[in-house]
Amino acid sequence: MSTRAIERDGVDDPRMSQIVKHNGIAYFSGQVGASSDNVREQTIETLAKCDALLKRAGTDRSHLLTCMVWLKDIKDAPEFNEVYNAWIDKENKPTRACVQAELARPTLLVEVQFTAAIPE
Repeated sequence: MSTRAIERDGVDDPRMSQIVKHNGIAYFSGQVGASSDNVREQTIETLAKCDALLKRAGTDRSHLLTCMVWLKDIKDAPEFNEVYNAWIDKENKPTRACVQAELARPTLLVEVQFTAAIPE
């Protein structure tokens, strides 16, 4: 079994890469939307960032494998899900977990992290 080299993209942050690609899989760092104070707008901004990173990695929503969601308050799940359900590829849904968590900054309400296959 051969392995491909590990590729790292978006390494300007001293703590992490934005994208790590290995053996046909792209791993993405957690994404947040901080320009608003409500879950709906933060989710829209976050998922737009996800789209941009997917494109940068050479893949798209139809190749998502798994999605991790952290909400500051789990009561916001219905509002998050409304935006997420409109965004996700209905024919190719990834696995997903959604939990309540204290996020890195008090103003953050949602964070999304995902992995995706890279089509050949």
